Amino acid sequence: MRVTSRNAAFQQWEAMLTNRRKRTQLRQLLVQGVRPVSVALESPLEVVAVLHDDRRDPSQWAREAVARAVGRGAEQYTLSAELLAELAEQEQDRPEVVLVVAQPADDLARLPAGPDLLAVVLDRRTSPGNVGSIARSVDAFGGSGLVVCGHACDPYEPRAVRASTGSALTVPTVRLGSPYEVLAWVEDLRSRLGWVQVVGTDEDGPVELADADLTAPTVVVTGNETRGLSAAWREICDVMVHIPITGTASSLNAANATSVVLYEASRQRRHA
Repeated sequence: MRVTSRNAAFQQWEAMLTNRRKRTQLRQLLVQGVRPVSVALESPLEVVAVLHDDRRDPSQWAREAVARAVGRGAEQYTLSAELLAELAEQEQDRPEVVLVVAQPADDLARLPAGPDLLAVVLDRRTSPGNVGSIARSVDAFGGSGLVVCGHACDPYEPRAVRASTGSALTVPTVRLGSPYEVLAWVEDLRSRLGWVQVVGTDEDGPVELADADLTAPTVVVTGNETRGLSAAWREICDVMVHIPITGTASSLNAANATSVVLYEASRQRRHA
């Protein structure tokens, strides 16, 4: 189907760029960028539509991406380069291909739960870039999944998906409103696994990260970029850890700190 104007379908795609309510209502998201599109096409996610420009000489990658999407049942739309550019983020180069992908369910059962559990919970994170970077680290260090809790940014916002370089599409991600929903899940896991620890991060935590045993089934909780962990989460955590740093920096970037914790967990488990 060819789209030559900002019709109803185009306006719906455009709304998904900036309107979280629209993305939630439709249960869909836009995927753009070479690697995120490629990752989406390799994932089990449902590809609803593929949008590409009407140029006569698309790149080999674009031709293959469109063919793969159509082969998976996606509806095909051809747009002018100018219209397709309107669906790109400001900092992104003009895209050749944009996917419309179905959002997976916000169900904690999607997170693999076993003796090697290593899940990350983000408490009221507001930066899409940080959330996307953390999804990338969860993927890189063998994490089980990501839970975005409380009044936080949408992990399926285009900036978050791009910051994750596509990992947001493969790491099981769940959005929840309350820490007590996570606690109920942890208690259920404890009844099945015997023990699951909840490890909070704080620059004043009494335990140094390297001294914490992260080889057991673990849920790592990191707080808001400016206010840290909420009081509710501090009560839930079994142990609070800190990352020793030097220099004039008062703390690490939230995404960097979470990555350090995940690396340490991965290192301990490799040597266990």
